[in-house]
Amino acid sequence: MLDFGSYRRDIEAARARIATGSRVVETPLGPIEYADVGSGPPVLMIHGAGGGFDQSVEVGRLLIDKGFRLIAPSRFGYLRTPLPADASPSAQADAYACLLDTLGLERVAVVGASLGAPSTVQLCLRHPRRCSAMALVVPVLHSPQGPTQFLRRSLAMVRRTPNVALRSDFLFWLATRVGGKALTEALIGVPRDELRDASAQERQRIRTMLNLALPMSARAAGLRNDVCTDLPRYELETIDIPTLIIGVATDLYGTSDIARYTAEQIPGAKLLTYSDGGHLWVGHHEDMLAEIGGFLVSKSADASD
Repeated sequence: MLDFGSYRRDIEAARARIATGSRVVETPLGPIEYADVGSGPPVLMIHGAGGGFDQSVEVGRLLIDKGFRLIAPSRFGYLRTPLPADASPSAQADAYACLLDTLGLERVAVVGASLGAPSTVQLCLRHPRRCSAMALVVPVLHSPQGPTQFLRRSLAMVRRTPNVALRSDFLFWLATRVGGKALTEALIGVPRDELRDASAQERQRIRTMLNLALPMSARAAGLRNDVCTDLPRYELETIDIPTLIIGVATDLYGTSDIARYTAEQIPGAKLLTYSDGGHLWVGHHEDMLAEIGGFLVSKSADASD
């Protein structure tokens, strides 16, 4: 049943979640919020649109279980990381490097998902000595064909949303519960038939991912910045870092073509494409994290030889 009491319980749980599990450090480029979870080889986990440190920790939990240390920053405009005047992917990459300096980490593997991919790639371009390996998951980057019509519509929908509405936790909560299949499809980029046929476990994961966008009021500035960020072509052919790129053929945001193009441009990049699963890789979560973990372990071993 949808009532204001249900909303109060959900938003209070969301606010409690983001109130713990992270810290804020001052860097030469301003404050950065991050979570530091687990032990072992360090992995910098970069979240997508509508996320924050909590989304990265949830997505990367299996990596933590596999013996990695997860460093999960909140990107510019998300949660307790403020939005600076220059909030470009290149500036964000420089902020990651400052965070690594603050933590005393010389090199890390870096994993970037969705609209976290631009700043992940920029980190490898601008600070290659800090990156031991890179994995890009359903990356939203430049492609010669340009963004798909679905992606253009989805980005335009957020751009047209008034700030007061985008910052309303109640309106976002209500939309995710009564907005219907079309809105859910637009929010997560998963075809309706795949949502319908998903297992109970995967449907719960999808619900968890939607809940992780709450409170939207604390993420609205970052989301607005994301959807207004250009996707120029980067000098991918100059990247000399072991790279794994994961796409999904049925991703409504078109990341399968983006992943293929990006893998073709980065020398030696490995491409993995799932035939179904949409933008949230439905049905492949455990397999995908196992692939990333295995890739990072092998590259760590190579680096130590």
